[in-house]
Amino acid sequence: MPHVKKGEKPDMTLYLAAPRGFCAGVDRAIQIVERSLELHGAPVYVRHEIVHNRHVVERLERMGAVFVDELDECPEDRPVVFSAHGVPKSVPAEAKRRNMVFLDATCPLVSKVHVEAERHASQGRDILLIGHEGHPEVIGTMGQLPDGQIILIETEDDARNFTPRDADNLALVTQTTLSVDDTAGIIAVLQDRFPAIALPYKEDICYATTNRQAAVKAIAERCDLLLVIGASNSSNSKRLVEVGELAGSDKARLVASAREIDWNDLSGVSKLGLTAGASAPEYLVEQVIAAMRMRFNVTIEEVEVTKEKVIFRLPKSLREPA
Repeated sequence: MPHVKKGEKPDMTLYLAAPRGFCAGVDRAIQIVERSLELHGAPVYVRHEIVHNRHVVERLERMGAVFVDELDECPEDRPVVFSAHGVPKSVPAEAKRRNMVFLDATCPLVSKVHVEAERHASQGRDILLIGHEGHPEVIGTMGQLPDGQIILIETEDDARNFTPRDADNLALVTQTTLSVDDTAGIIAVLQDRFPAIALPYKEDICYATTNRQAAVKAIAERCDLLLVIGASNSSNSKRLVEVGELAGSDKARLVASAREIDWNDLSGVSKLGLTAGASAPEYLVEQVIAAMRMRFNVTIEEVEVTKEKVIFRLPKSLREPA
């Protein structure tokens, strides 16, 4: 970094990745909670975080949403919303048994994976799911079918060591928020071992995950440091950090907001990359840029790899006037 006189701000080139931030599935899920509050009044219960971002959750809590871990924490006389990550079939079944009003905010691209899994099961195939154990989306997908019918594959080693009941009767689905490159490696191992394995008709990894990773790859080599705005429990945000490091950024960090930035990390940095995970609102990006401007003479270069025009409609019951 060039010598800076005392009192002067050092120069900083900020490469702003695009697309970034909210995807259509996240936007729809948040709108479902907001619209439910408009129609039914507070409180509206939400099973699990609607999306993995505390800023979003806390804002909805201020509006009257109550977030719970399980359905048995919800009273029967108030609406309940299921999170964007999807839920096991047992959850809506229990809500129906209790005559509850419930709304499913599962991302349509996650629902597509659920439908694929059920279709393969109906054709007698065992199903392999590439994903991360314990993630709500994985729990929801595995819960679409009886125990043992979906086998979780997390790594290439898992793919090498898995022993099928019938090597000629396998199908593959994936979590929607994985690293595109890591998943391709696991799929290659499985295809090599099981040439007859049925693959998704279209990519299970969602368009937003793919686009945000492509945007990070487009800026990573130029960056001394890449900042990814997102929650520590957000799969797609954590994958952006990994993708940035592998694509050539000297360092990559996940931060929840401007307040979490370790400014010592920016010592000697003159080229900064900035993006946000699919559940991070744009105002968090704006706050980081404002914090940067307080400390640096910032020049912003937005690097856009594609435009996103996807919109998912709200459930019919929420589209109708109150």
